Amino acid sequence: MPRDPRYDILFEPVRIGPVTAPNRFYQTPHATGFGWQRPQSGAALRGVKAEGGWGVVCTEYCSIHPSSDDSPHAFLTLWDDEDIAPLALTAEAIHAHGSLAGIELWHGGGHAANRMTRVPGIAPDVQPALYHLPATARAMDLSDIRTFRGWQRDAAVRAKRAGFDIVYVYAGHDYLPFQFLSRRTNHRGDAYGGSLENRVRLLREMIEDTKDAVGDACAVAVRLAVDELHGPEGITSAGEGREIIAMLAELPDLWDVNVAGALGNDSRSARFSAEGFQEENVAFVKELTTKPVVSVGRFTSPDQMVSQIRRGVQDFIGAARPSIADPFLPAKIREGREDEIRECIGCNICRAANNEAVGLRCTQNPTMGEEWRRGWHPERIAVYPKQEKALVIGGGPAGLEAALTLGRRGLEVTLAEAGQSFGGRLLHEATLPGLQTWMRVRDWRLHMIGKLPNVSLFPASRMGASDVAEFGADHVVLATGSRWRRDGVGVYAIRAGEFPLALTPEDVFAGAAVAGPVVVYDDEHYVMGGALAEKLAAQGHEVHYVTTAPVASSWTVMTNEQDFLQARLIEAGVAIHPLKALKSQGNGAVTLTCVYAGREEALPCGTLVLCTGRLPDGALRDDLSAQGIAATRIGDCLAPSSIADAVHSAHRHARLLGEPDLPPRRERAPERSL
Repeated sequence: MPRDPRYDILFEPVRIGPVTAPNRFYQTPHATGFGWQRPQSGAALRGVKAEGGWGVVCTEYCSIHPSSDDSPHAFLTLWDDEDIAPLALTAEAIHAHGSLAGIELWHGGGHAANRMTRVPGIAPDVQPALYHLPATARAMDLSDIRTFRGWQRDAAVRAKRAGFDIVYVYAGHDYLPFQFLSRRTNHRGDAYGGSLENRVRLLREMIEDTKDAVGDACAVAVRLAVDELHGPEGITSAGEGREIIAMLAELPDLWDVNVAGALGNDSRSARFSAEGFQEENVAFVKELTTKPVVSVGRFTSPDQMVSQIRRGVQDFIGAARPSIADPFLPAKIREGREDEIRECIGCNICRAANNEAVGLRCTQNPTMGEEWRRGWHPERIAVYPKQEKALVIGGGPAGLEAALTLGRRGLEVTLAEAGQSFGGRLLHEATLPGLQTWMRVRDWRLHMIGKLPNVSLFPASRMGASDVAEFGADHVVLATGSRWRRDGVGVYAIRAGEFPLALTPEDVFAGAAVAGPVVVYDDEHYVMGGALAEKLAAQGHEVHYVTTAPVASSWTVMTNEQDFLQARLIEAGVAIHPLKALKSQGNGAVTLTCVYAGREEALPCGTLVLCTGRLPDGALRDDLSAQGIAATRIGDCLAPSSIADAVHSAHRHARLLGEPDLPPRRERAPERSL
């Protein structure tokens, strides 16, 4: 289909200093979990982004010196000349598709714990290291600052030699240059502290040094947090953030601006922000500079993108998470296929991967992170060599993904769902506060299945073992999901308890009567406990949230949501009871025990809701096994987990059907003779 002319503006070339981007789609720097240890994986991932039409594709953070070590999290390095060749793989992969390659040079300052290198950390002032280690970053003297500037210059020269077109000066996310900018972290009394002009001095010198190092071959970009979101004691977009831009307006070739202070502010999930949420903080930048500006906002709508450009908010459409969910987003708009965009749901499972120090993953895009190690491509898949039929039972996230992927491979696929509607667990979870975008997991797959003539959908079609036998499929795939436990078994309590009066989340969603005070017991620690507590409080109930963890929904630390969630629960009037385990229920109360001291206490309870864990629904599988019918379980039916894991499980089965299930490739050091 021809491109909609409304979107032509998105495909205009844009000059960035000495280089030109072929369009306005700009994949801003984001972590991959591969780092310097897995250069081929990183190159393949970025290459797919370029193939998908992103005009600029940037790396993740790249350390300029061993005193900036983020281990065990994966990061790139340009510490010496041996780092040039591995990084050149990424630049070459990006250039192969006509895109510009950008590299984000990084020093973490007091936020680099240096666990691997064991080099003492540096900062504008003496300050504790991040991660609450018993370590302290030392204050930099003038000699240290001169040396630091040399590290930036040397890394910039190496980046140029590696073939990068855009070299970053990274003054965001509370890292070292930003620590000099902020009054919260810079209390120096010399030429690099005190007045804003003095605090800006190092950033100005870094820009000048980097431009001098790369000459006319590369553009120099500055990534700057224009608002710390800490109020007047920090940098704000109405105050010093604006002044910094005004001071340096024409010095770099591009401004990459965001909100920060912490990474969670910049990559806020859809649960706590809308598309384009950073606009109110960054829109002023273009008023102060003639240089191109890029920012992010989890943009998935082409109309929103065009609006950003036409209203003068930015010159590029910056994206990290949307480019992960759909590396081919620009190509789909260019080809008039915007209806096929696999929209980011803003769940921040990608952020969790980085925080867990593992390779990148995505709920919407199961191929993300698998480009090199498994050879998976988001838009291409091998055709199945035989004319065979597949029966997929269960229309939740896993079943839909299996049906779509098997259909793309050319099998004749039938998807049977027992309920009236497709979506499985999404039908409940997407009704929780802030999680409406999660329904995109269902909607995109249903839409794409609708384009395949070889996939048939049958809602309200419960299948028993005899039905499966009569159907006579060559392949039977079970995606029957899971159910919440009623016995209280979770992370802390591994022995079943007796709670005959308790409700599960399914009961609440089904409309079971709820009488206050409500006690939501969370021993699962991800979405359900905290979200249900918030929902019930919004309905007017007195809600007590009890958890064995120190904080509410503790695993959401990984998705950078925990601070926002805890604040929202407090604002909603939910009473939070941390470090308490559920012992018993009865006589209008529950008995709790301290997870450390074992002390007991009673808490009034009209309704107890258990959010502790889920059991796979294995009834149909057992019946099929009894009749000797082979079937493959996928998703929560196999092992209850996140939606991302369910989708990946389904995709993996469908993509590997008929092929050997080999271990994924691993990047190994080359063999050397003794």
